[in-house]
Amino acid sequence: MSTSRPVNVAAWSAVLLALIAVVLSTSAESDAAKGEPSASASAKLRKFGLLRLNAKAKVPLAAIPKVRRARNADRVGGRGAGGLLDRCAPETVDLGTVCLMSSPYPVERGDVGKNDYFFATQACVELGGYLPTAAQLIGAAPRVKLAGRADDNEVTASTDIDPTDGLKDRREMSSTLTTTASGARAAGFQGVSDVSRGDPRAGEPDPAPLPANPSPETLHYITVYDNGDRGGFGGGKPVGQPELFRCAFNKAQGNHGSLE
Repeated sequence: MSTSRPVNVAAWSAVLLALIAVVLSTSAESDAAKGEPSASASAKLRKFGLLRLNAKAKVPLAAIPKVRRARNADRVGGRGAGGLLDRCAPETVDLGTVCLMSSPYPVERGDVGKNDYFFATQACVELGGYLPTAAQLIGAAPRVKLAGRADDNEVTASTDIDPTDGLKDRREMSSTLTTTASGARAAGFQGVSDVSRGDPRAGEPDPAPLPANPSPETLHYITVYDNGDRGGFGGGKPVGQPELFRCAFNKAQGNHGSLE
């Protein structure tokens, strides 16, 4: 009697395995009849399918789906990697780390004659940029049509081509400054206001009122011209006098706004 029990267990085990095989076979045939994928192994995660492990007997990373938060983590502010690249606006020329207006700033009719150093620097800041230095303008001469003399190549330089009002040599403003004087007159004067008073605790007398000189004739901005794509210095002009200018911009992440 003690030897019959193992025989019965082995028999029942064989029967059970046979039943499982029949059930799996029937299920696969049913899935196929319904048009559903069979349980064959695949490297991709499929409904009702078996996942094939990689050569290292691990689940392939490509088969693991991203959850919603992970998909959102691939974007910053709603932009993908392409939208975060540094770029220049269409109205500018890409000079590497700097974007420079491809043509001079369009001064409106009512502002003609007012486009001095103060006007230019503030206009560029309003656009999110700055007035370029003389070095930046000269460096950009081979790639940007800088203002040029009337006898320069109009294809590569911005020249005066309308003879009805005369033909003038052109140059443009830079942010680089120089002075034609020394001492207190070199770079303007703040002046002393009428309400300025000395410190009575220190025994200071009241200062004498003096007029301000915020736009001195002695302080000049350096002008630059195309000079056959080589760039050249066109001399200095007082900061209070008008001149052509263009703005520069540091490269910004994302889509750059319009300059208008």
